[in-house]
Amino acid sequence: MDMNDILLSGRHVTRDFGFGRNKVVAVNDIDFDFHEGEIISIVGESGSGKTTLAKMITGLLKETSGEIMYRGRPRDLKTQKKRKEYWKDIQAIFQDPFSSFNLFHRVEKLLIDCFTLKGIKLSREEQNQKLREAFSFVNLKYEELYNKYPFELSGGQMQRLMIARIFVLNPKVLIADEPTSMIDACSRSTILDMLLKLRTENNMTIIFITHDVGLAYYVSDTIYIMQKGEIVERGKAEDIVINPQHNYTRQLISDVPKIHTSWDVG
Repeated sequence: MDMNDILLSGRHVTRDFGFGRNKVVAVNDIDFDFHEGEIISIVGESGSGKTTLAKMITGLLKETSGEIMYRGRPRDLKTQKKRKEYWKDIQAIFQDPFSSFNLFHRVEKLLIDCFTLKGIKLSREEQNQKLREAFSFVNLKYEELYNKYPFELSGGQMQRLMIARIFVLNPKVLIADEPTSMIDACSRSTILDMLLKLRTENNMTIIFITHDVGLAYYVSDTIYIMQKGEIVERGKAEDIVINPQHNYTRQLISDVPKIHTSWDVG
């Protein structure tokens, strides 16, 4: 890929928690380059540091040291105003969709609030049209759900609602942190297809956070393997899976059911 299309990059990014003997280094001196329109998977077991990295990228956690840059420039997240500007371009969806919404607001308001976040002024008619487009994108019926509360929806419907929210916000970067781990296999495939469609139609950069290297292989252009806070291997998805160089990568692959001969690792 052209180095000129790097959207997000990190240099010597580190995050630790605690002090002295109780200090835990969650992310340790890592570098990364994420390109515009690329799908990247960050793969590792629980405790590998991948979610901590995702929170730093979103600006929910501050790096202890090192620097994350957006469009080649250091991010300025010192004020709430600056953070809101950044969040117009950087959004996330999580494995528990119910934690991402105000449960006391109806579905319609949850999506209308997206216009305020983006600073978009629309008439009521224009808002309704945009919401109908968002519901159609995720295969939900607007008339059936717009007036309901989140707790009245299923987990699958809530995940679709999160993607509808991303459709309305149309960020440059979407961080998807284990977005399919709490739904059934059929819904999982549908959600993944919707996310891939977002990339195709909007040139969105998508960062998948997952423990499942099989999922990473299916959706990604590039895979980063994380172990104990460090990037131990990175490369094109096919190269990582077919010709892994690190023992930890081989271990992750060995845990995936072999559905193709090219998965066999010597």
